[in-house]
Amino acid sequence: MDEHRELTYDSLDEAADAFQRLRPRLFGIAYRVLGSVSEAEDVVQDVWVRWQGADRGAVLDAGAFLAKITTRLAINVAQSARVRREAYVGPWLPEPVDTSVDPQLGAERGEAVELAVLLVLQKLNPVERAAYVLREAFDYAYDDIAGMLRLSPANTRQVVSRARKHLAAERREPVEAAQHRRLLEAFVAAARDGDVAALEDVLSADVVSYADGNGMRGVARLEVVGAGRVARVTSFAKKFFPGTEYVLVEANGLPSLLLVRDGTAVALVSVTVGPDGIDGLYWVLAPDKLRAYERSVRARTGRS
Repeated sequence: MDEHRELTYDSLDEAADAFQRLRPRLFGIAYRVLGSVSEAEDVVQDVWVRWQGADRGAVLDAGAFLAKITTRLAINVAQSARVRREAYVGPWLPEPVDTSVDPQLGAERGEAVELAVLLVLQKLNPVERAAYVLREAFDYAYDDIAGMLRLSPANTRQVVSRARKHLAAERREPVEAAQHRRLLEAFVAAARDGDVAALEDVLSADVVSYADGNGMRGVARLEVVGAGRVARVTSFAKKFFPGTEYVLVEANGLPSLLLVRDGTAVALVSVTVGPDGIDGLYWVLAPDKLRAYERSVRARTGRS
């Protein structure tokens, strides 16, 4: 009898234990589909409510059941979020998340958590995004993904294949982690000093800088392209953020730069690196997104 109860999650204590074990994976699925810490947190909370009210006696695999609910809820939120993001002022970037304690964020494969990848994923429709995430980040079988998305296995394979090709067309070959960190540290030193020439030295000729401030005064509302222009705009950060501490952190699986003033994060910068230097700068400046990053730090370190 006890064995049966553990298998079917009849008691609320057993259900809660199962949910807590699976929570990192559920958050990882929702976060990758949505690119938002706060929206992913809301989805996971909704999943918990539904799990409490479900007929758990009929559930043989809590992981599969909860992943399916999470995926479908995340798709629904993504469809409604598209309308809200059309009214966003300036470039929209995913909310960064701390991955220093849990590098995989509940996934077997970490690639699909990088900010640049999440940004490209947003160009896919929500179903394509979910299929790619489930397959590439969490290694679900095609048959399982088909059941979650209400697609045929053959169609699921086609959807994942289209998503892979889309991402491959927009991404460059990654460089070694040591090279990535070296360039980021050189960028930090040049940015701290406001040294335009030194900044140009670490940027590729066709570098693109994105700044997500959602209408904040003084924040570029269009992408800035080219080493010279990006270096000049970046050097201005010294005046835009006076009295700021530059801290190297990990965000979305990569070394990143956190700008902190009076104990509060005012910007987070992530970079992508190619053979010719830094080719992408992602400035997260919107206060609500920075607070979401700080929540993710606390959630993974237990700090209050």
